[in-house]
Amino acid sequence: MRMELRVCKHCYEGTHGNPEKTAITQDMVECAERIREYKDLIGIDSLYITRVAEGDPGGEETLPAVVASIENDRITLTDTQLVMEDDQQNMLVYPEPTDILDVLTRNIDQISQQTRQDVNIELSEESIELVR
Repeated sequence: MRMELRVCKHCYEGTHGNPEKTAITQDMVECAERIREYKDLIGIDSLYITRVAEGDPGGEETLPAVVASIENDRITLTDTQLVMEDDQQNMLVYPEPTDILDVLTRNIDQISQQTRQDVNIELSEESIELVR
């Protein structure tokens, strides 16, 4: 299985001025980094983390899938998403932060069952509210 987490670079750095979104985005990246560190324990071949800046062409680095929506008669590409590809090349794309955090934290739970090391991530209050 291959995974790619794409996040808005400005949300991650906090330059959008939305501290809640920044906390959630930073939690996503921290979870993905932990999963990447222990990926072999749960059968993940690779996990890429991409920080997408405004003007990037969809941000797709590894897995060729981009989520779009229509807002005010304009096509908008989703800058935050989790893309997964299984061994049969089936693609799963999660564009919602709640779903992304749920998938990432479940992977961390699986890792914690395979190692004696503490792999848990201390999530922000904002992220905890999303995954309840």
